[in-house]
Amino acid sequence: MCSASLASHANARRSGPRLVPRRPRQQARPSPPSGRPGECHAMNSPSLWAPLGRSFRAVRDYPRRSPLTLAYVCLLLVSHAWVGHGLSADRAADVLGYLSTNLDNLHDHPLSALLGSVLFFDGTLTDVTSVEFVGTLITLGLGVCCFLAWAERRWGKRRAAAVFLGGHVVATLLTAVVITVALRQGWYPAAVRHALDYGVSYGAQTVLALGTLALPRWGRLPWAAFVLAWPLGGVEWNGPLPDFITIGHLVAAALGFGLLGVPAFRRQRVRATGPSSAASDSEPHREPAAEPTSPAAGTETPSSV
Repeated sequence: MCSASLASHANARRSGPRLVPRRPRQQARPSPPSGRPGECHAMNSPSLWAPLGRSFRAVRDYPRRSPLTLAYVCLLLVSHAWVGHGLSADRAADVLGYLSTNLDNLHDHPLSALLGSVLFFDGTLTDVTSVEFVGTLITLGLGVCCFLAWAERRWGKRRAAAVFLGGHVVATLLTAVVITVALRQGWYPAAVRHALDYGVSYGAQTVLALGTLALPRWGRLPWAAFVLAWPLGGVEWNGPLPDFITIGHLVAAALGFGLLGVPAFRRQRVRATGPSSAASDSEPHREPAAEPTSPAAGTETPSSV
C-alpha cells in the first residue's frame, strides 16, 4: 500500500508540471507588449496599401484586359502628333476639314467623315492651363482611357466598340438633323454647314454616361449630373438653341443613359462580375465523382446548390 501510494504520488508530480506551466506560455506568446498593438496594427494594416495595390494591378493588367482601348489610345496619340507636328498648318487644316462631320461632308462623303473624324481628338496635351486641356482630360482621359476600357472588360471588345462608335455616329446624325432645322429657322448662321467638327467626344460622352453602372449607388446621381453639366461650360446660344457641339454632347449623353435601361447590359454586367463564383459553384458537382468514397460530400452538394 505504501509503495503503491508513493508510486501514484510520484506519477502525479511528474504529470503535473507538464500541463500547468504551458498554458500561460501559450497564451502569453501571441500577445504583443502593452502600448504597441494599435501602432503595429496601423502600420501593417492592409487598408493602407490596398488602394495602391489595386492601382498597380490595374495599370499592370491594362494591356491584357483592355487591348482594344490601349491600341485606340495609341492611335489617337499618333494621329494627334502627326497632324500637330508632322504636317504643315494648311495641310493639317485640309485633312481635318475633309474628315469633319459637318453637313457638307455628310452629304458628300458620309462614311469617310463619320469614321475618319473619330481617329482624331480635338484638344491639347501641353497647354495644361487651358479649357481645352480640361476637355481633353474628360473625353480622352476619362471617356476613352478609363470608361471605354471598363466597358471592354465588362462586355468585350465588340460590344464596347459598338457602344462607342454607335454613340459617335447616332449623336452626329441627330445633331445634323438639328442643324438642318436650325438653319431653316434662321437660328444658326450659314457657315455652320462647313464648320470644323471632329473628335472622339461624342463617343466618349456615351461611354461616360453608360459608365454610371461602374459606380456605387451613392455616386451615380452626382456623376450623371457631371456628365450632363460639363458640356454646358462654354455654351454659346443661337436663338433658342445652344451651339450644335453642346447639342451633340447632350444627345450622346442621353444615348448612354438610355442604354442603362437595356436588360442585356445589366445582365451581362452581373455575369461578368461573377465568373469565379460561378466556377466555384460548379466545383462541388465534380468533386464527388472524383472521390466516390466520400458520400458525405455528395449528399451535401445538392443541398448547398
